Amino acid sequence: MSLKILITGGAGFLGINLVRYLLSKGIKEIVSFDVAEFDYMDVKDKIKIIKGDIRDKKKTEEAMKEVNIVIHTAAALPLYKKKDIFSIDVDGTSNLLESAQKNNIERFIHISSTAVYGIPDHHPLLEDDKLDGVGPYGKAKIMAEKLCIDYRKKGLCVPILRPKSFIGPERLGVFALFYDWAKDAKGFPMIGSGKNRYQLLDVEDLCESIYLCIKLDKKIVNDTFNIGAKDFTTMKEDYQAVLDYAGFGKKIKSFPAWPMIFSLRLLEFFHLSPLYKWVYETAGKDSFVSIEKAQKVLGFDPRYSNKDALVRNYKWYLENLSSFENQSGISHRVPWKQGILKIFKMFF
Repeated sequence: MSLKILITGGAGFLGINLVRYLLSKGIKEIVSFDVAEFDYMDVKDKIKIIKGDIRDKKKTEEAMKEVNIVIHTAAALPLYKKKDIFSIDVDGTSNLLESAQKNNIERFIHISSTAVYGIPDHHPLLEDDKLDGVGPYGKAKIMAEKLCIDYRKKGLCVPILRPKSFIGPERLGVFALFYDWAKDAKGFPMIGSGKNRYQLLDVEDLCESIYLCIKLDKKIVNDTFNIGAKDFTTMKEDYQAVLDYAGFGKKIKSFPAWPMIFSLRLLEFFHLSPLYKWVYETAGKDSFVSIEKAQKVLGFDPRYSNKDALVRNYKWYLENLSSFENQSGISHRVPWKQGILKIFKMFF
């Protein structure tokens, strides 16, 4: 049977990387389903594009026709309004699952997040650890997973992947703030000592894990898997790799955690900073998952370390700066407004 794949959120950061990855694997029938414009000219003529909202049942039915695999990447991000996070991440997922079962979809690969673990008290995190999401985003991701498991019990093959924060070509968002400071020969503040270990993930490795869920036997993949980098050191050392690559001799600077967190809470409350609780509350803590299950069951073997992924993303940022330097928004595809942090930048 030939593969006909629907990617929800196909115009997003993960979506476009996935489209390119699957095309490179020889998969020719790909449908992007996204509320945003698909404006990637290098692949626009190679796939089918449906513009629509995953909460729209009519559009969802249209997108599901003549495909046999769904990769659900569409999601409202933490900077969205609370009601939009729940309606997109929960109601939208429910809508898609219902349509997938109705249309006899072979596999529904759900891209969740390690945000479902909240702020844990131990590491590494395992797939069967307690779920305790922080804020609307984390809670919505847990609710979406529960829906997936309900449909898994009904007979639908629903692999659930929980990736760490992933970066790579097309990724901007909060990382654009760091890259902007590195580009302008600035050091960068770190919450706490920076000796904590904070696992990341290169988007290409995430695409590989998704592909494994496409090609392996249903009985193997119909499960839940943590996905992250295999090689990572401390937060301070990993991020220093970008400043070293930038070549200005600047350093990551450590600051006591609680004064910074308190300040960032105030700045967030008054809408003066783009950093939200999940970012600043976890930045100074260990945050890593066990990928042993994905390695053993799926044969997942991540190619990029934290340092590799950060520098690869930074190189892409420099090479493409002219195409987005005057843009801003709340998605991963555009830089976030720095707000008052732009003033603090002068002191580094």
